Amino acid sequence: MSRLRVTQVRSAIGRPRNQKDTVRRLGLRHLHDTVVKEDRPEIRGMIAKVRHLVVVEELEGEAR
Repeated sequence: MSRLRVTQVRSAIGRPRNQKDTVRRLGLRHLHDTVVKEDRPEIRGMIAKVRHLVVVEELEGEAR
């Protein structure tokens, strides 16, 4: 299964509460934080909700 590298590039300050919560649930706490998540529909939906705050890269075939 492929994986996604999600990096927060814009602040969640001043954003609606649901967007702040989504960024936090993705595991991002500060600007330039990066997390690696499994490529699943739930994660894709969360990313779509905050796509203006994050950058996403697809990782395939890399070791964990």
